[in-house]
Amino acid sequence: MIEIDLITGILGSGKTTFIKKYVGYMLSKGMKVAIIENDHGAVNVDMMLLKDMIGENCHIETIAGGCDAECHQRRFKTKLISLAMQGFNRIVMEPSGIFDVDEFFDTLNESPVDRWYKIGSIITIVDAMLEDKLTRQLEFLLGSQVANTGKIIFSKAQLADKDNYNNTLEHINRALGEIKCVRKVRLENVLIKDWNELTDADMESIMNCGYDLYSYEKDWQDDKEGSSTFYIMHVRMELDKLKEIIPGLFTEKACGDIFRIKGFMKVENGWIEVNATRQKTTIEKIDEGQEVFIVIGEKLNQEGLDNVFKTNNLNDEYISIESVIQ
Repeated sequence: MIEIDLITGILGSGKTTFIKKYVGYMLSKGMKVAIIENDHGAVNVDMMLLKDMIGENCHIETIAGGCDAECHQRRFKTKLISLAMQGFNRIVMEPSGIFDVDEFFDTLNESPVDRWYKIGSIITIVDAMLEDKLTRQLEFLLGSQVANTGKIIFSKAQLADKDNYNNTLEHINRALGEIKCVRKVRLENVLIKDWNELTDADMESIMNCGYDLYSYEKDWQDDKEGSSTFYIMHVRMELDKLKEIIPGLFTEKACGDIFRIKGFMKVENGWIEVNATRQKTTIEKIDEGQEVFIVIGEKLNQEGLDNVFKTNNLNDEYISIESVIQ
């Protein structure tokens, strides 16, 4: 049977970066791998970030979002059926940051999917410098993901210290308690390491970590008001100006409560990739991109965002579109 791994983590935790390391290891061992990108947005930036992995032994598939949970689960099931006969050794699924883990279990236990697939590992990525307070929705997602995970891996561990680790661990256990889950996580249960220093033994341990099934209360569905994503397209500006405005957006009250900004912009000598949270903004050169920024947050204000992006934009084709999280 084909093993399928689920890589969970709330918005901005580092799932895509981890998958590049994880799948890269599998490919180095001669495995044939399919990555399923399960994104609820109109523009799948994470797929753009993984494009350089596509090759004879690595395929990337997407599941379109924008529908209700039942429709989304049907699309997931259909995708698995289509992949079953293509000779993959492993499937790695990266859901959006708002994915309900129950959908994963429910789909893999349905016929005919259960004939071809079995659950491999459920891996949860958590920022080692996780903010102390999240929205109720994100607190639920953090707790529910950890409740089922076989391995917690801290991202950005090399940038954090022991106080950060302990504070993040305390936050994880608090999120578990809020959903009435009895699971308790200890620091020794967490993989804390610079991802550039992960060994083959580390990767084998992750691949074989399995998963757990702890019960918890599921009560967040009616508390989604205000959660949204904005797609800001056709943005071009001076790089120095971009470096100035992106960090400032997180404290700009007129824009709403922003969790994460990710996207691409065309510059004189190619493209840049932007990935920003409240703690850190990274801007890196890449070979190919798409003219879009995705702003993820709560109670976002389109007028405020337009005032920042459009005012500084050098491209007359500017567009901003809201996509409410379902």
